[in-house]
Amino acid sequence: MSDDRLAGALKATPFIDANAPAIRAFVDRHAGTGPDRYRAVRLYYAVRDAIPYDLRYFGIERDIFVASRCLEAKGSFCVPKAVTLAAVCRAAGIPSRVGFADVRNHLASPRILELMGSDVFRWHAYTLLHLEGRWVKATPAFDLAFCARFGVEPLDFDGSTDSIFQPFDAEGRKHMDYVLDRGDHDEMPFEAFRDAMQEAYPRLITAMAAERAALASKPQPKPAPAV
Repeated sequence: MSDDRLAGALKATPFIDANAPAIRAFVDRHAGTGPDRYRAVRLYYAVRDAIPYDLRYFGIERDIFVASRCLEAKGSFCVPKAVTLAAVCRAAGIPSRVGFADVRNHLASPRILELMGSDVFRWHAYTLLHLEGRWVKATPAFDLAFCARFGVEPLDFDGSTDSIFQPFDAEGRKHMDYVLDRGDHDEMPFEAFRDAMQEAYPRLITAMAAERAALASKPQPKPAPAV
């Protein structure tokens, strides 16, 4: 275990809060038993599908990126979900880090592209897991329901090969490709991410904050009466 990236890959941090009760409870429910690779695969699918991908929850508020808070959110995006997968894997004793890359999304909606001013999504996130003596990439961003809604094949992960993006959608159209690898970290590099987003996507940040405020102001459905 001479890889320098292993040094902090099991520690709980302010964002990758592997010691939080919610994180440990999630691991107890989903990790199961057996070799680390099998447990990591179960945790990948659990995080992928337990937290709906919803770009309306894109923002730069610090608490959005805390793993235990992400587990409680009604929706999230790629970065907090990658942080969450890192946290649950660390809680399960599996070394993990958070990685970033710029990707070009060929199927983003015209509205999102207009708000971004670009078809390049900077700082798209994945999780790096140390399994069977080497690092493997996993990307838990797009849940099954999201993929079905937008005609994108769900991204699988076997614990042995990198699983980083869907190159094509379900109809064979080009979906995503990587433009720039930004490396990986043993903690969420919040300040660098926040500054990059403020510089690149100020209109998107403002628009999504307004959408979240509108969602929060809607009356919540009344609970069903007790039977």
